[in-house]
Amino acid sequence: MGELIVMNHPLIQHKLTILRKKETGSKDFREIVREMSALMGYEVTRDLETEEVEIETPLTKTVGKKISGKKVAVVPILRAGLGMVDGVLSVVPGARIGHIGMFRDPDTLNPVTYYCKLPKDISERTIILLDPMLATGGSLVAAIDELKKLGAKDIRSLNILAAPEGIEVVQKSHPDVDIYVGSVDDYLDEHGYIIPGLGDAGDRLFGTK
Repeated sequence: MGELIVMNHPLIQHKLTILRKKETGSKDFREIVREMSALMGYEVTRDLETEEVEIETPLTKTVGKKISGKKVAVVPILRAGLGMVDGVLSVVPGARIGHIGMFRDPDTLNPVTYYCKLPKDISERTIILLDPMLATGGSLVAAIDELKKLGAKDIRSLNILAAPEGIEVVQKSHPDVDIYVGSVDDYLDEHGYIIPGLGDAGDRLFGTK
């Protein structure tokens, strides 16, 4: 079973409280999402493999470490996932970027992929899948389905908030995917919103209604 990692670092929890406040405007919301994504990016990359490399400092030769093994790809689920990209890239600036776009079919209520553009060597990379909200889990499961169809094997989900119902859906469908979250909230309401949550992340990021 993939791990559920809840990040209880005080800085992450402090920033999350600001995001939840209805008074927080789009400019501040975007900045804090970026800052949180950078902090969370440290944790999601904690177990990347390293190898020793000989270097020369201004004073002498020494041995340091560099990232080895799989390279990283950052893949936001459009549109809200875009708000997390710059923060994660500040931690792993060499990562490639892919995009997955989805909408909900009004008749079936199932997520439909309308856009998918990924690095060609996706099967050789550690994928960090970005979406601020893990609510019902439908979009995340569909995105992981799409990634696996194209050969991805090492996938990690990075979410600011998650509902227990969505976590259960993802873990049941993709038990090999680790889920990194800032908070597991109480439940989903009848409209599929996370409670207490922070509202619609996309609308708050981009100032739309």
